[in-house]
Amino acid sequence: MIGIVDYGMGNLYSLSQALKRLDQDFVISDHSSELAGTDGLILPGVGAFKDAMALLNEKGLSAFLTRYVQEKPLLGICLGMQLLFEESEEGSLTKGLAFLSGRVARFSGISQVTGERYKVPHMGWNTLEFKQPDSPLLNALEPDYAYFVHSYYAETKDSSILIATADYHEQVPAVVGSGHIFGTQFHPEKSGVFGQALLKNYLDFVKRMPQAKAAVSRAAASLSSGEEEK
Repeated sequence: MIGIVDYGMGNLYSLSQALKRLDQDFVISDHSSELAGTDGLILPGVGAFKDAMALLNEKGLSAFLTRYVQEKPLLGICLGMQLLFEESEEGSLTKGLAFLSGRVARFSGISQVTGERYKVPHMGWNTLEFKQPDSPLLNALEPDYAYFVHSYYAETKDSSILIATADYHEQVPAVVGSGHIFGTQFHPEKSGVFGQALLKNYLDFVKRMPQAKAAVSRAAASLSSGEEEK
């Protein structure tokens, strides 16, 4: 079961329709008690970072998500991805969930290379460049177009979390991740066949998590047993 975190600022319809097309059971909820029973979560988001964090804090979901990701997978989409970072300058400096290292900044609207002005927001289709093609989110995928709508983007010094980027007068982190925490700046539910395949890869990753954890536990138990015999 997948949980969609409903904190009042997500595009729930298109995401739920995408999961239906993938025959994925899901629940939409803002109750941590209900979301806690899911195998993986999706954190969508449309709107302002500060407002989103206020709602997550008000509903007790920030603390819940911090506990949840200790054991289970999370995928943030668009604003949901930005919330995974430490802070955002949108409106006023606001602390994020801090699951990933970096901050969210506004596109300057002026190219640092040519000095020319460019349009903000970054809206429409853009191509991706894979940085970690072996990421479970990119399994069996080739670089393709994805659909973006955003005026702010993540800045990070941690190159290890960059799974894919897009060029929009800045190198935009388009897919990020660390461990079992992932985010996409674009909307996979609106990105055609490519986006649908990426969502399926996340769902497959969620399904594999229990087996992977069990294998790690067995390996640790075996190692411990061997040390005791010595």
